[in-house]
Amino acid sequence: MPIKIQSDLPAKAELENENIFVMDEDRAMHQNIRPLSICILNLMPVKQDTELQLLRALSNTPLQIAVSFMKMNSHVSLNTPIQHLNQFYKTFDELKNNKYDGLIITGAPVEQIPFEEVDYWKELCEIMNWSRKHVFSTFHICWGAQAGLYYHYGLKKVLLPQKLFGVYEHKVMNRKIPLVRGFDDVFLAPHSRHTEVPIEDVHACKDLTVLAESDEAGLFLAMAEDGRKIFVMGHPEYDRVTLDGEYKRDLGKGLPIEMPENYYRDNNPENGPLLLWRAHANNLYTNWLNYYVYQSTPYDLYGTPDFSSISRG
Repeated sequence: MPIKIQSDLPAKAELENENIFVMDEDRAMHQNIRPLSICILNLMPVKQDTELQLLRALSNTPLQIAVSFMKMNSHVSLNTPIQHLNQFYKTFDELKNNKYDGLIITGAPVEQIPFEEVDYWKELCEIMNWSRKHVFSTFHICWGAQAGLYYHYGLKKVLLPQKLFGVYEHKVMNRKIPLVRGFDDVFLAPHSRHTEVPIEDVHACKDLTVLAESDEAGLFLAMAEDGRKIFVMGHPEYDRVTLDGEYKRDLGKGLPIEMPENYYRDNNPENGPLLLWRAHANNLYTNWLNYYVYQSTPYDLYGTPDFSSISRG
């Protein structure tokens, strides 16, 4: 699939090295196609890493996708160069008059802070409210999923006894739903978090459908409003060495951290990790784009005054 991005985005060269078809704006202008318009609200600290991971995950269908990146006005990012943010990101105020086929809200390293104490919580609530009428399907990841479940359904996160950190088995719970089409009965995915939304609370919410869960890791995948809202509690977009980097970072800082579970060969960090979740991660993003964005979104985004009145099908 051609991903349409700015020609000088640093992730472009790495994606091309991986033989992923990336199309710059000039070439896209010569194709008579309406690309799917996807906005990524990137709340992760090292934004370039997340850009690469998500663009890679979105690259497995024949659909053309135009990607925009959103940053918070109410938060100063300390781990991404200001030049990068100014060149490739726009604020919510700059984008709020747009409409999008899809929105991705990433995780963020603020899960141990109460939602209302996160410095950009008020702005994030405004974005989630805006998305009801301006975005056809929103894909929430990890803390973004916890925030969405709390904002939309009042489900609270709870602190875990220790960090959930590693690669875990998950069971498909509702195979007839297209979002998990092509999934094995049991599949692997990474998690890296200190909090969870208890699975029993999610099951008890009549507005939510649980699609995959884990005996060890709890909720992995749920959706609402026929796919208008999707919640992913893990990090399927992570690449091979992301957990390794987080582990060594925390060791270097002297923070209490256990070795990621089910990750390193022979459970030995010296042997390096196995990549065991990429196929299902690609399948998840492909299913989202195909069944919940491309096949359902209005062709004329701006001729549809209010997405909140539209149902899938």
